[in-house]
Amino acid sequence: MRRLLPLQLALACAPALAQQAEPPAAAASATAAKPRPAAKPPTEQLNRVEVQGGPSDDALRRGATAAKIIIGREEIERYGDSTMGEVLKRLPGVTTGGRPGRGGEIRMRGMGGGYTQILVNGERMPPGFALDQLPPEQVERIEVMRAPTAEYGARAVAGTINIVLREALQKRINDIKLGFGAERGRISPGISWTRNDKLDERGGAYNLNVSLLNGRRLDDINNRTRSTDLASGQQSLRSLSGQTEGETRGLHAAGRIQWRLGGGDTLALQSFLVANENDSESHALQTPPQAFDVADTSSHNRFTMLRLGPQWQTRLDESTRLELRAGLGAGRGKGHSLRQEYLRGADGSLLPARTQDDRTDSDDRSWSLNGKLSRQLENEHSLVAGLEAESTRRDQTRICLENGLACHNLLDFGDELSASTLRLAAYAQDEWSVGKQWAFYAGLRWEGIATKSTAASYSVSNKSGVWTPLLHAVWKFDEKSRDQIRMSLTRSYKSPQLQDLIAKPSINNTNGSCPLAGQLCGPNTPDQPDRAGNPELRPELATGIDIAYETYLSKGGVLSANLFVRRIKDLIRSNPQLETVGWASEPRWITRPRNIGQARTMGLELEAKFRLDEWWDEAWPVALRSNLSLFSSRVDGIPGPDNRLDQQPRATANLGADYRLRSLPLTLGATLNWTPANTIQQSALQQSQTTRKLVADAFAMWSFNPNAQLRLSGSNVAPLDYSSATLFNTASQQIASESAGRSYTQWQLRLELKV
Repeated sequence: MRRLLPLQLALACAPALAQQAEPPAAAASATAAKPRPAAKPPTEQLNRVEVQGGPSDDALRRGATAAKIIIGREEIERYGDSTMGEVLKRLPGVTTGGRPGRGGEIRMRGMGGGYTQILVNGERMPPGFALDQLPPEQVERIEVMRAPTAEYGARAVAGTINIVLREALQKRINDIKLGFGAERGRISPGISWTRNDKLDERGGAYNLNVSLLNGRRLDDINNRTRSTDLASGQQSLRSLSGQTEGETRGLHAAGRIQWRLGGGDTLALQSFLVANENDSESHALQTPPQAFDVADTSSHNRFTMLRLGPQWQTRLDESTRLELRAGLGAGRGKGHSLRQEYLRGADGSLLPARTQDDRTDSDDRSWSLNGKLSRQLENEHSLVAGLEAESTRRDQTRICLENGLACHNLLDFGDELSASTLRLAAYAQDEWSVGKQWAFYAGLRWEGIATKSTAASYSVSNKSGVWTPLLHAVWKFDEKSRDQIRMSLTRSYKSPQLQDLIAKPSINNTNGSCPLAGQLCGPNTPDQPDRAGNPELRPELATGIDIAYETYLSKGGVLSANLFVRRIKDLIRSNPQLETVGWASEPRWITRPRNIGQARTMGLELEAKFRLDEWWDEAWPVALRSNLSLFSSRVDGIPGPDNRLDQQPRATANLGADYRLRSLPLTLGATLNWTPANTIQQSALQQSQTTRKLVADAFAMWSFNPNAQLRLSGSNVAPLDYSSATLFNTASQQIASESAGRSYTQWQLRLELKV
């Protein structure tokens, strides 16, 4: 134990929570060897206690050759979160964008913009699907992989988060959860039902989960823009204030049915349904008036998605298994927004200034095919090879009317757009052991992506292909040691997103620089740029090294320290630049993604989770978990000292604790998430800033009996103000844009029943 002292001291700055399940009670139905003479007949019916076997989450993590963190059902359910984003923000090294309580992009190691690969059941999410559309009740476990593998794909410069949906098991489950959330006086009810049962005695089973939600929220609008003329020093201030109120109604359903066929074959069908509807109303006041004094916007959006995935497994012989998977998906979205702008007359009345009526219809289609062959050799080699194919297509129609006439961008570029992607991949990997202390992994993957987009005035395409060799190794100090060292040498990449490749521009007319349809636009400012894609983008390539030290404690805890380095080539970044364009009489600011050069990032990730009585025999069995991640990065060709990767903070940390009272059927827990203030120099002209995020969550769960419990949880229980800002420095002026506002506590009360 003494040789662990340096690591314990290193982790002392981030004390950690170990999620340790209490030892299961002895089965109530166990048969006694002999009845005791003085025993009295029971007067009450004993509750049924389920004893579940199988390795623990930490045991699975310890046994994996490629580093993997497993988060099971118990930890997913702990805080009663309503979205997966709220669950993921507590994981080691994971951060979310946006203000507290409003979700945002999921990032590993602070790297946003597509560096983190998000999978559902090992497959990329279908078009139009957002992670927050997946209720936690439908998730069995979460797998976090810090380095890529050949099987799961190499589009994971920062890492991979694989969300595994609930499987059909040979046991009966009939769970109901009903409750409501509250924020700023708005009530958001929700209910979910999970059903699992066996189909027959041969191993057939099914699982079904249905969730209904109704969410209401109220958001403040508080934007300020200060412009300074560098020649004269004259300043101007423009502010936009108001509120947006919205309501979301959703139906989410997931199901799996499986049959066991003759010869050990299994056939399964996985389905997933999402149906969402959203309405919002906003009212904003601009001071001083530029193109308007008051703007009212109403919108209605509807999205429906269905995905089916059959899966067949068969054994070719005792050591060879073949798995075939297919997927079919379809999605449809409809959106309508109406924006009405007014100028205030001399008598104070509001006079119509501009009206924009915007309708968008989109259809998504996707299919996928996957084949995997696994073979176990006698010399402890485990071989896996596979082929993958995936295709997506989006057809979009937009009807935009400005004061009754077609909007500028539709006159020049048409109102219809089609975009498609075809992805092909092949991989092979081998895992083997050398003695009792060494385990190795070697993999090779090729992946090619072809994209094409067409509109009224253009047709562009892009093709790319990447080879990614991957090496992982684990060394245990001795055969029975709880300590081990991991090493990884990998190549990964980030492919351009489809919307970045589409060349069709989007004209920003917020400042009224395009007054009449059919006429050329005037100048704009860098804080209100037009947007366009770049079909010439190349994928980013990253070479990475990971080295980790792990020690597993006797009562289920773990201490780990992980060091990573990534060197990125052909970094993609979107920054506004002046361009001469056909829809304007003079150059306009255009935001367009470009390959700008190389970047490097490195970091140290510390994690600890344990129970206090692991170290002090007299301590309460409080489960602690914590993690601290330190990041550093540098982008070549951009002036320092803040020339870091986009959105990457310098650090992030989590600290949490759980305790189950011995005298009462009550469990209490809390967690604290911290991300410091951040400044990023995105280009020589542009700088972005965000304030610190300090989010505290807490929960209390009262167990009436093994089949009924009541959970009260609070998210962001100590709300702080939050703001983000962007600073532009051009040759003639400086523009500072800031968006600020309060954050709020979100309470949730939920009754959980096992019927």
